[in-house]
Amino acid sequence: MVSETGGNQSVERASAVLNAFTLGRPALRVSDVAKEIGLGLSITSRLLSTLESAQLVRRDPVSQLYELGSAVLTLAGVALNNDPVYRQSRTVAQRLAWELGLGANVAVLRGDHLFYLLNVEGHLAQKSFSLMGQRNPLHATGIGKCLLLGLTAEQRKELLGEGPFTAYTTRTLTELHVLEEDLATTVARGYATEVEELALSRACVAAPVRDHTGQVVAALSLSGALSAIALEKREAELGSIVIEAADAISIGLGYLGPVHTPAKPQK
Repeated sequence: MVSETGGNQSVERASAVLNAFTLGRPALRVSDVAKEIGLGLSITSRLLSTLESAQLVRRDPVSQLYELGSAVLTLAGVALNNDPVYRQSRTVAQRLAWELGLGANVAVLRGDHLFYLLNVEGHLAQKSFSLMGQRNPLHATGIGKCLLLGLTAEQRKELLGEGPFTAYTTRTLTELHVLEEDLATTVARGYATEVEELALSRACVAAPVRDHTGQVVAALSLSGALSAIALEKREAELGSIVIEAADAISIGLGYLGPVHTPAKPQK
């Protein structure tokens, strides 16, 4: 009978094997996985065989490389369909992508990164891959800036540090005080923008999504190539659209708008 400690170790090892597969390395040899997780070839091979029997990984019959299996997609589908933000935002994002031709994305905060729950590509922003399940930095994305609005200035400092933050392009905001100024602008107008701060020739406009308590729990963005999104001409228009769409998701989550406390009558 496997001890509790041994059982936990097995789960940790299986998790490490699955996490070894990434977007950049979706197909691996046994030796690749062994090196990544720091275990011997025989142990790693047995782990992969067990995971293969559970359809969590599969081995290509030609290349003999291992890939993530169909059971992972099943589990991901269960998790997504059980997520209230995903359920409320799916049709909204699909409509935006269809009408505007841009990418419509929904993300939540996970640690010090954003995590994409949903990614729908319009005809002007087509990709051969999905952002769903991927992570991106908070300081270099419009959607990340909106998620940061759910934290206090002190919490943002504790989460991100004082900088300098990683620069992905020459336009990335790498200092905390500059980021805070950008967030103040976001609060004032209701939406965030990002122009070539994460990747060249790309831009986005985003707005926060709130739950029934008024807390920022997610964010919605419209993204695309500079030529497609044309923020220099359409920023106000797209800002209004993304705010309205984010509000629709928020209402679906039970948000009723800011609570205004009536002024007390003077005696």
